[in-house]
Amino acid sequence: MSQQASAAASGQSSIVDGATAISSGVAGRLLTLIETVLGAVSAVILAVLLTVVLVSVTLRYFFSTGFIGAEDLGIWMHVALIALGAPLSLNSALAMRLDVFVRMLPERFAPVTQALGDVFSVVAGLIMLFGGGEIMRMLGGISPTLGIPEWIRFGFLGAAGGFVLLVLFLRRLTEGRVAGVIMSILVGAALYFGVPEIGIDTHYPPSLFLALVAALGLVLAAPLAHAFLAAAYVAIAFGSSLPEPAIVSTTVTGMSKFLLLAIPFFLLVGGLLTASGVANQLVRFAASMVGHRRAGLAQTTLLTSVLFSGASGSSVANAAFGASTFQPELVRHGYPPAQAGAIIAATSVLDNVIPPSIAFLILAAATNLSVGSLLVGGFFAGGLMAVCLAVAIHLTVREQVTQPRASGRDRWKAAVSAIPAFGLGVIVVVGIRIGIVTTTEAAALAAFYTVGLAVWSRLGFASIFVAFRQAATEAAAIGLLIGTAGPFAFLLAVDDVSGLVTNFVTLLGGSALAVIVLSNTILLLVGLVLDIGAAILLFGPILLPAAVAAGIDPIHFGVILVVNLMIHGLTPPLGMLIFVVSGVTRIPATALFRAVVPYLIALLVSLAILCAWAILF
Repeated sequence: MSQQASAAASGQSSIVDGATAISSGVAGRLLTLIETVLGAVSAVILAVLLTVVLVSVTLRYFFSTGFIGAEDLGIWMHVALIALGAPLSLNSALAMRLDVFVRMLPERFAPVTQALGDVFSVVAGLIMLFGGGEIMRMLGGISPTLGIPEWIRFGFLGAAGGFVLLVLFLRRLTEGRVAGVIMSILVGAALYFGVPEIGIDTHYPPSLFLALVAALGLVLAAPLAHAFLAAAYVAIAFGSSLPEPAIVSTTVTGMSKFLLLAIPFFLLVGGLLTASGVANQLVRFAASMVGHRRAGLAQTTLLTSVLFSGASGSSVANAAFGASTFQPELVRHGYPPAQAGAIIAATSVLDNVIPPSIAFLILAAATNLSVGSLLVGGFFAGGLMAVCLAVAIHLTVREQVTQPRASGRDRWKAAVSAIPAFGLGVIVVVGIRIGIVTTTEAAALAAFYTVGLAVWSRLGFASIFVAFRQAATEAAAIGLLIGTAGPFAFLLAVDDVSGLVTNFVTLLGGSALAVIVLSNTILLLVGLVLDIGAAILLFGPILLPAAVAAGIDPIHFGVILVVNLMIHGLTPPLGMLIFVVSGVTRIPATALFRAVVPYLIALLVSLAILCAWAILF
């Protein structure tokens, strides 16, 4: 009997395992189909969005006319792009998860921590789904420029919530985490439907509980945008002045800025430059200029980053390009692998400082500072950082194989071949600074220019499509973060956190020195655990008023803020640039963190010089 029972149990177990495998396979195929469709639609939206902006520019400058609603149409399409592209980043680095704490736990706790982290995604998805639906029912009126109902724009976010929940569920089924995802859905649904029924009387401001819930989401490795959204919702139970419809409305409003359209365009520029091989022309030019010097290949890497910064505006794009292009050559010329990777990561910091810079676009959107003035400040700061890195490379590298000095003819040929890439800097920086075009229009022209370069270099349609899809996905993740930071920043403003900082600075004497020291201390701490975009959105509006009150030039302070936070691309535990290089080169991140220390010190020296300049002048 016992053998029969054992055989029966074994048979039942086999049946369960088989059913699980079948369901996992079906879920995997359905997930692939959904992600393929979402990616394709997002790429098409980006292409149409680019066309709309280009047509608007053409009509205005060549025919002195335009079409009504072009700007609003671009904004609405950008919101749709974010909504459809956001679910694609759920399980990638673009989700901006801080997983350092969960990795420290024993392996047996991994299913529980992942399920708890998914609770934040479930709550965020339900907020977008039902909150967007509630606004759609409440909101009336027709867009005066587009002639379509206003509720459609908010409906995009509702669709995003549905897709987030569906993709999360299918992905966990594919991974065989059925029990975990069911628990996440049940707990998340209980929180979502229970929060409005709870009223906790407390003397503490709601923003305190907002920060605590968001911090819990970070510790549990929840996607950063989902942690922000869930925290804003949970704060309702502690007296928050933002009900669910207002949370969704503030999120959509945060995304609905024409300036933000420049982000997907600049990301597209970086992707097409790399795919088309135009970026390699910058490498050859840089090598002809500095390749023969001491640590010539490392200095070539640095100079290429400076030149590439004038095109892509994305440090992550530069880090990925440098890791695939320079890492093998550096190692072949005698560089230790970890040092080679550290140099690539450190020089990639420049891309979000030297214009065009996505970080400066986010800062301008959050604080209403002049984009053109920030870009000029970025030129000075980026040049200073490059000089400090060049000195650090010179002092730390002992290259075993020197490069031959390029002849004048070779340098001239390299410069001529790099002219197409240099044209991007003229379009973007000169166009914005002189005022010929807006930032978004300059980004669109740069994207169109790189599409032309890609076609000229005989890049296939499939490769161009992949670049559009990747840019759309990355832009969607950044856009969702910007939008979900809106409710978070609003509640911080309601509780006058900026005033508290200003008052504290006053207690310290209210001097420029006090503001600089306090601001850098805060930024150095929050940069350890927050993505640069989130840190800019949350702390830019808080710290800037105190800086202005102390007599610091707001543009100069904005540059210091971005430089400070960009340095954290090299610091544990988040260290995004380190992890990008580690992912491409397969070098352990811990080895890269150790090897990057001399270059991190060089960047901190440049930050100190910028701060001293702000205080003295």
